[in-house]
Amino acid sequence: MFMHIPHVLTAEEVSFFRQQLWAPDTPWVDGARSAGGQAVHQKNNRQLAQDSELSAQLQGLVKAALHRNALFFSAALPRRIYNPLFNHYGGGANAYGNHVDSAVMHSKADNGWVRSDLSCTLFLTPPDEYDGGELVATEAWGEKRIKLPAGDMVLYPSSTVHQVSPVTRGQRISSFFWVESMVRGLEQRQLLFDMDMSLLRLRQSVGETEPSVIALSGTYHNLLRMWADV
Repeated sequence: MFMHIPHVLTAEEVSFFRQQLWAPDTPWVDGARSAGGQAVHQKNNRQLAQDSELSAQLQGLVKAALHRNALFFSAALPRRIYNPLFNHYGGGANAYGNHVDSAVMHSKADNGWVRSDLSCTLFLTPPDEYDGGELVATEAWGEKRIKLPAGDMVLYPSSTVHQVSPVTRGQRISSFFWVESMVRGLEQRQLLFDMDMSLLRLRQSVGETEPSVIALSGTYHNLLRMWADV
């Protein structure tokens, strides 16, 4: 499942993030510090210092935006969210080669562990401000090249081989994080998401009290009850 979730951040929120992360005193550090395994050899970017006050402030804003987004909840069914991080691509630190995200992530912010079922990139730079910098995902049937408007997010399986292509002009700043889902199985999450979206359309056309809507809603929640690990 590759899910484009538009307008996770409002225009005002994007503007605030840009004011903070484009400032000359933003505490960027070498991104390779946080890479593990084979990824450390592929990672050439900068990352916002996790122990900075700015990081804590912006993490809270991203989490608040996720909590109000119904499409994100339906697609991810989040159990835990790894505290959002922020990266910068440009200049001499401008790419991240092919890698697979670690299966389990340790967060310095709360000293917790998160299984990475889903990876998320929340774009903060408008695509016309930089060249390159696409999120490139490798699949059996080819590549996906993803470059979204500022404030939009892509959600995809953490088992995907992916990279960030070199930024050759401008700078690309994004937030990234991982989700441990209540429903571990990818196929089960996809079925629940498809059913939830169909139920939404059915409610809009026939109303909440239609017997078929009530019955299918019960089926959705019974499947979620069967598969969820909370």
